[in-house]
Amino acid sequence: MASHEMNPGLRNRKLAKFILSLLLAIGVTWLVREPSFTEAQIYVLFLLVFSVGLWLTEAVPPFSVGLLIIAFLVYTLGYEKFTTNPVDVRIYTNTFSSSVIWLMLGGFFLASAMTKTKLDIDLIKITLKVCGTNPKWILFGMMSITMIASMLISNTATTAMVVAALMPLLLKLGKKSPVSKALILGIPIAATTGGMGTMIGSPPNAIAAGALVSAGKPIDFINWILYGLPVAVALTFLAWWVLVKIFMKNVEPMSLNALTTDKSSAADDGSSLQRWTVIIVLSVTLLLWLTSPVHNLSAAAVAAIPLVLFPLTQILSGEDIRAMGWDTLLLVAGGLSLGTALQHTGLLDLYAGRIAGLEMPNLVFFFLLAYATMLFSNIMSNTATSTVLIPLGMTILPNNQIEVAMIIGLSASTA
Repeated sequence: MASHEMNPGLRNRKLAKFILSLLLAIGVTWLVREPSFTEAQIYVLFLLVFSVGLWLTEAVPPFSVGLLIIAFLVYTLGYEKFTTNPVDVRIYTNTFSSSVIWLMLGGFFLASAMTKTKLDIDLIKITLKVCGTNPKWILFGMMSITMIASMLISNTATTAMVVAALMPLLLKLGKKSPVSKALILGIPIAATTGGMGTMIGSPPNAIAAGALVSAGKPIDFINWILYGLPVAVALTFLAWWVLVKIFMKNVEPMSLNALTTDKSSAADDGSSLQRWTVIIVLSVTLLLWLTSPVHNLSAAAVAAIPLVLFPLTQILSGEDIRAMGWDTLLLVAGGLSLGTALQHTGLLDLYAGRIAGLEMPNLVFFFLLAYATMLFSNIMSNTATSTVLIPLGMTILPNNQIEVAMIIGLSASTA
């Protein structure tokens, strides 16, 4: 059997989960629907439950659920054979051209260019030189650089990059070393918290920004940083402090000779030119993102700079672009379509009105939404969690939509 083929037992379990999710969606829709529900509301309620079931059980890849959402909405709400009141389904298919998608794609291009030109490795080397030989400061430096890199690169890619660069040190220390344990725990934690810092740091951030644009309350790049960066810094520092207390009470300074064997430095003039090109493009893009209130260019419009320049300068090839996280973009596009459907059919208003009728203080709602997001993100995709909860929260608290979107978007990175 080829290595990429699915084990028959696993295939059967996934099929069983798919059927279970389908039956559960049919049952919940039948029990929850009300006589006043329209056809569109029934369809969308079923789609919501079915999608959440598939995301929870992982019966199919998460991005395929995004495609299912769009196709389901197109057929059930757009054709007379399925509904007596068909609507213009372009609002559900145009999510592929959403500013959220373009913003995330710009982040993917920047991350891929940095990795290909090995700027990320150089950043790690500089950090290690600055940190010295005290293990707690090595941990602090590596968590800090991981946090910063994760603001531009995906959490997963950042973790893989930093761990790979530290592998000589980890192999030298051994798996029983408390320093190794602290580094292996600290790096993914810092990658997760660092993703909160910018709109492109994590998909839930982009979903929150997109929801605010749809609500007529757009948030620019610098304002997101004013919200997200303090949270990212505080949580990273707290995690570092805890790891030091647990693992590094009596650890002696170490030699970093193992790291000097890395051969990833820049080589020829061609690669040097590419590296400087990436540095300039990255600097200009970040500068325009940070000064958007001055020139009024949206973050998605600024993202066109790396999208155009990196392929034109041949820094990124067709193979590099094909290797990017297109599955994440498909998942986000489907999630945006589901959120739009929940709003346009009135389901969000209906259930949000009932929840808001509980007459709890806004602060209590904020805490409930934050912890519900964290709990759901432990058992399903944080992107999917944000897709469902951000529109709901914004409808429950219409006067605090920015706060709600930010709270849920950031909480999705705490699982």
